[in-house]
Amino acid sequence: MSDPTSGSLVTTPPPEQPGVVADTAPAGAGAPKTKGEKPRGLLGDAWYDLRRKPLFWVSAGFITLFVLMAALPFLFTTASPTDPLGTGLSRNLESPSGDAWFGTDIQGRDIFARTIYGARASILVAVSATIGTILIGGTVGVLAGFWGGWIDALLSRVADVFFGIPFVLGAIVILFTFNPRGAGSNEWKIMGLVILALCVLTWPVSMRIMRSSVLAAKQADYVVAARALGASNTRIIFKHLIPNCLAPVLVYATILVGAFIGAEATLSFLGVGLQSPVVSWGVMISDSQQYIRVAPYWLLFPSAFLVTAVLSFVMLGEAVREALDPKLR
Repeated sequence: MSDPTSGSLVTTPPPEQPGVVADTAPAGAGAPKTKGEKPRGLLGDAWYDLRRKPLFWVSAGFITLFVLMAALPFLFTTASPTDPLGTGLSRNLESPSGDAWFGTDIQGRDIFARTIYGARASILVAVSATIGTILIGGTVGVLAGFWGGWIDALLSRVADVFFGIPFVLGAIVILFTFNPRGAGSNEWKIMGLVILALCVLTWPVSMRIMRSSVLAAKQADYVVAARALGASNTRIIFKHLIPNCLAPVLVYATILVGAFIGAEATLSFLGVGLQSPVVSWGVMISDSQQYIRVAPYWLLFPSAFLVTAVLSFVMLGEAVREALDPKLR
């Protein structure tokens, strides 16, 4: 309506109707947050994205299955209670049947039981080597990236030396040097040497990833502010740098577990990795190479489990990478 005492036209807003709330949200704004909802951090956003990806649930399901096989193998062999090391020459090279689901090998050992129990050594070696690699490479990367100068140059050149060693050749040299053929080593020593070889030859990659993350993060405003407030170098490293630089290293570690499972099988197939009496997928594949035509199932089943495990960890790493990458949101 207009005011008769003024020369301009003033529009009076209509009265608010009871029960109707005016929409004051800015254009382009998303749905309002639920009352009481807390803001999510980096890991919260990553989990919110991960649980909506079918690829994550498929890979996580297979990984959970393999972890259960490694931790509690007897749960999967209750229907066929067979000792994976027990031999029975009267049952050698039997085809898959109700008594032996995956058949038997040349010594009459049940391939199904050995495949289930073989997950323990393969996953234990892969996870242990991954933890060692990340700890060594991550520590060196933090020191090189944070201090810089001659420390960075020295540590980077040392990493370049190890990075230039061919993996298979280096592993053969390490394993033959510390465990010559016929030395009669026990299974734990053999597994420890394989883990040592994997850590020594692969730590430079994680070092470079952590170093680049630290170089980018140490110039951030929160690090500068912490230094201005008098925070020590130790507090800056452990309180600010490491928590904010772990995302790319975690992605690499997830993929590295699958790569180490394949690397262990490769070394065992060449005869320099795990050896009997250790039961692993790589040892089974190595033992079956002479009987491929007679008993192809001996090679098929452990290979299928090996490929599935590697792909599961690789797919999980890809899903985690997409969830932690802010550019893909």
